[in-house]
Amino acid sequence: MTSPAPSEPNREPDPEPTSDDRVFRSNAGIAAGVFLLALVLVFVIDALTRGEGRAPWLALAGLVLVVPLIIAFTLRPAVYANEDRLRIRNPFRSILLPWAAVADLRAGYSSEVFTHAGATYQLWAVPVSLRQRKKAARQAARASQDDPLGRTSVSADVRDSGARVAPGDRTVADLREMSERYAGRAGAQGEAQVRWAYEIIAPAVVGLVLFVVLAATG
Repeated sequence: MTSPAPSEPNREPDPEPTSDDRVFRSNAGIAAGVFLLALVLVFVIDALTRGEGRAPWLALAGLVLVVPLIIAFTLRPAVYANEDRLRIRNPFRSILLPWAAVADLRAGYSSEVFTHAGATYQLWAVPVSLRQRKKAARQAARASQDDPLGRTSVSADVRDSGARVAPGDRTVADLREMSERYAGRAGAQGEAQVRWAYEIIAPAVVGLVLFVVLAATG
C-alpha cells in the first residue's frame, strides 16, 4: 500500500507594504496654483465690493467655474506609489494601476505609463523639462571631462540609474524600477481602475452654466 504523496506547502502570501506611499508632485504647479487662486480671489472681491448690476453675480459664477479648473491642473495632480500599486491623480481622472498591469514608463515630451492592455496614461504630476534635460546633459559632459577612464555617461538616459538626469526623468526611472521589482507580488496583481473626478467636473459645469445663463440674460 502506497502512502499518499505529501502535499506541497502553501505559498506564503506577500506581506503588506512595509512603507508609506512615495508621493510625487510638481512644486512649480503647486506654486502656480496658489498664485492663480489668490489672483482670482482678488478680482472676485473687487467685483463684489465695487461691481454694479450683474457684475457680482457674474464674478461668483466665474469663481465657481475657474477655481475647480485651477485646482484640477495645478494642485490636484499627484502620483502615489508603494509596493503594490501606482496611483495617478490627473486633472479629471484617478487611475489605479497594480504593478503587474504596468508594461512600461517613459519620459519623452511628457511622462507616460503604458499598460499590458494597451492603455496609456499621462503623469501630469511629473512634468518633463527639456531645459532641465539639457542642463543635466551639460553637467554630465563636464563630469566626463574629469573622468579619463570614460566611466561617466554624457547622455541623460533615464534607463541609466547612474546618469545625471533631469528630475522628471529621475522620477520616471524610479517608478520603472519599482514596477520591475514589485510586479510579481501577490498584492500587485489586477487590472487598471479608472475613476472620473466628479468633484472637479460637477462644480465646473455648474459654474459654466450659471455664467452662460447670467451673461445671456443680462
